[in-house]
Amino acid sequence: MTDIGFDGKVAIITGAGGGLGRQHALELARRGARLVINDLGGSVNGEGGNVGPAQSVVQEIIDLGGEAVADGNSVATSEGGKAIVQTAVEAFGTVDIIVNNAGILRDKSFHNLDQQMIEAVIQVHLLGAFYVTQPAFQIMREKGYGRIVSTSSNSGLLGNFGQANYGAAKMGLVGLTNVLAIEGRKFNIKANAIAPVAATRMTEGLFEGVVEKMDPALVSPLVAYLASEACEPTGEIFSAAGGLIARMFVGLTPGYFNPSLTAEDVAAHLSDIRDEEGYIVPFDNTDEIKKIIRIISPQ
Repeated sequence: MTDIGFDGKVAIITGAGGGLGRQHALELARRGARLVINDLGGSVNGEGGNVGPAQSVVQEIIDLGGEAVADGNSVATSEGGKAIVQTAVEAFGTVDIIVNNAGILRDKSFHNLDQQMIEAVIQVHLLGAFYVTQPAFQIMREKGYGRIVSTSSNSGLLGNFGQANYGAAKMGLVGLTNVLAIEGRKFNIKANAIAPVAATRMTEGLFEGVVEKMDPALVSPLVAYLASEACEPTGEIFSAAGGLIARMFVGLTPGYFNPSLTAEDVAAHLSDIRDEEGYIVPFDNTDEIKKIIRIISPQ
């Protein structure tokens, strides 16, 4: 097995001043990547700002013999996203890897969410990924190489009480990842999403009794692989927790076909519609359309 390395590669990791982002940065740095450590340095709910956490991680990387620069721009604006990418270009000349990791929490049951809670979370998680990735994607297209890893969540893929804003943003990242995988394919740009479960300040108190097993460092090997030249998949989602890596996906059942379909038919054949035996995992909407046409118009 060939060792995975990043010699000469430039990576931007957002929200890398602590937790998962810091571990991702240290893992890539140990393997030779040059890094932009972006972190606003605010609280878990996104308030305040301090470049200190980013600078601290930069110093850790320098102490390891690596190369890194700190960036305190916010991902939540288009100007901030462009500035983060510009930091990489000015320091290292290019961008090869984007790890969209920045995030905040504003948890509240759905009926109690206010506009600010909704917009702030979507702004950082989902729009932040747009704002940072888009200027980097332009560079990747021109050079014919890129790797994009976006941090989704089981709260988006599966749902979690009190996290409608967070879950919507995280599922939005899956949609973004799917499109980036399709549009980046001919330019050797691969885009994947991860759904990590780890003990960080954003999950404090959730893993009593198993905290030591939920080390965020155990998520970073997956990120290192997906960010590397060795990465084979694109447009996929991977769960990562405590050293366990698994694929998560959207599947399509064979379904029930009736050219004279009525609402009563749907009710009567719900078990056929929902039967998972023989499902497929489409890569894009074309795969689903092909399946539909094969059934409704076999000639």
